[in-house]
Amino acid sequence: MGIVLHQSLRNTITTYLGFGIGAINALFLYTNFLSDDYYGLVAYILSAANIMMPLMAFGVHNTIVKFYSSFRSKNSLNSFLTLMLFLPLVFAIPIAIIGYFAYDIIADLLSSKNTIVRAYLWYIFITAISMAYFEVGYAWVKVQMQTVFGNFMKEVFHRVGAMLLLLSLFFEFISVDQFLMGVVGIYALRAIVMMLYAFEKRLPVFRFSKIDNLTDILKYASLIIIAGSVATIILDLDKFMLNNYLDIKTIAYYSVAVFIATVIAVPQRAMHQILLPLTAKFLNDNNRKDLKDLYQRSSLTLYVISGLIFLLIVLNIQELYRIIPSEFSGGLLVVFLISLAKLYDNLLGNNNAILFNSDHYRIVLIFGVILAIMAITLNMVFIPLYGINGSALATFIAIVIYNTIKVIFVKLKFNMLPFTSETLKITVLLVLLTLGFYFWDFPFHPLLNISLKSTLIAIVYAVLVLKFNISDDITQTVLKFLKFRD
Repeated sequence: MGIVLHQSLRNTITTYLGFGIGAINALFLYTNFLSDDYYGLVAYILSAANIMMPLMAFGVHNTIVKFYSSFRSKNSLNSFLTLMLFLPLVFAIPIAIIGYFAYDIIADLLSSKNTIVRAYLWYIFITAISMAYFEVGYAWVKVQMQTVFGNFMKEVFHRVGAMLLLLSLFFEFISVDQFLMGVVGIYALRAIVMMLYAFEKRLPVFRFSKIDNLTDILKYASLIIIAGSVATIILDLDKFMLNNYLDIKTIAYYSVAVFIATVIAVPQRAMHQILLPLTAKFLNDNNRKDLKDLYQRSSLTLYVISGLIFLLIVLNIQELYRIIPSEFSGGLLVVFLISLAKLYDNLLGNNNAILFNSDHYRIVLIFGVILAIMAITLNMVFIPLYGINGSALATFIAIVIYNTIKVIFVKLKFNMLPFTSETLKITVLLVLLTLGFYFWDFPFHPLLNISLKSTLIAIVYAVLVLKFNISDDITQTVLKFLKFRD
């Protein structure tokens, strides 16, 4: 776990930096500098682009990670990487042609409830292709076990760009339309920078020689398009569907609540970057012992860290909603449900990496399709009944069922579970602290209240985790840090 913790720590810092900047943007700048309708439009464009991105990428970012370590000669590896660079164009070019000739039909379909969407559909396509090639470049360096710069670009770069654009909009240096073009431009620039960095780490050598396992590669890439991304785009699917039922400004309200809740996903996002190639290596080497150890230790580490974040969010959410515009305060239940779903995601450790990189990846396609159908159906039922709370409920139910299926499947095929006795200890601790602190607050200003309460919760949680040595990896990391400080 040395390289995992080392890079995960750096990735966690940059990811939290990105989320901190994103929090300023989402909670204060967007809500005050942009109208609710245009905030909802930005959220819709980015969500639709995230949904399209896996199709544009043609599964290349997952395929690179899975097959890279299986090639033994430079010629075959260079042929494989050449294929990976051009494969995304197989979908991107036809989609662009279809979009050009069928623009009015697509626009009528997507703007039936909110006409503001109609003029900005091409922004979705450009953003999606930019996201796709960013992920290709990121995967290119992941397999070199270099994840820190890519994580910075993924989590910080575009948020800093958005902040600068929002400030420019506030000071009237740019118009709203220029702001929207600027958002798309940031994602395009991010992709270019990431690809240049990737090529600096390993310059592509274009070879078009025959690849021995080409059929397996193309089959994997085709299937993983949906299977490898459906769980990550499920929240974007919510926002996409909200556009068909509610005013576009409600997407802004939902986006704020989801952003708050998804802070819990930061440790998983940070650690996943290095867990993915390590898991692929253990599977390619048929090293089941180290794979099981990585599975359980990653699960426990992520659960401990994300558990603290869960407490800080849920126990401070009412105070947080007191310092942002009141119209955004209707998302309390959304925050709670999505937080629980994200906490469960963290509990799975490297479960996704095991499924995506094993010979059983095809079954993930079935699971993904089930999740997508379930999420769409539940959203169609619950959104008309309960609005954004209904969308959150639909997502929560779908993710819980999906994650449970994945845990059972890995147990059946690999005879391993991510849970240990320490998992139960953390669960009990989370329940007790939630009950103990939820109905209690300092009688001060919300910001001071949040600071004091968060400090107290963090100290109590950390002392108990360290006292009972629940996670050896975390305990050793803290001890090394304290020794370094001395």
